[in-house]
Amino acid sequence: MTYQFSTLTQPQAETIAFTWHYEGDYAFYNMEADEADLAEFLDAEQRGPSVFAITSDTELIGFVSVARTDDETLDIGLGMRPDLTGRGSGRAFLSSILDFIETTYAPRRITLAVAAFNKRAIRLYETCGFKQTGSFQQPTNGSVYDFVRMERKESPQNG
Repeated sequence: MTYQFSTLTQPQAETIAFTWHYEGDYAFYNMEADEADLAEFLDAEQRGPSVFAITSDTELIGFVSVARTDDETLDIGLGMRPDLTGRGSGRAFLSSILDFIETTYAPRRITLAVAAFNKRAIRLYETCGFKQTGSFQQPTNGSVYDFVRMERKESPQNG
């Protein structure tokens, strides 16, 4: 599958926010689960040009947000359409995101945070070169949850 990246449009943001519903423990990732996160995601001004839609043949597959935290580091957040998760396409999806980020921003380091219960995502990130660097607790979705910080440094052959 070939992925295209473009700035997330308001209709795409609304589709993600109101129709992407994950099952079981993964319902944690439903945009409607946290009012503040939902409001931020739906506000085009707050999203700015740093949230990208990921499409394949014009079909919305996922999204990625990027935020530069310092001169060398880009922090990302991402999501894949619920019906596509757990089907073995995560590595190609994440690899396309990393390729896009490295080509567009050329960071020396990419960081992300993932809910500690999401072992499936943590394994995927580790497979793609991320290392766990710490943990923290964050209030969200009406409670406080454990998160894992992860980091991926530029590979030696690229530097």
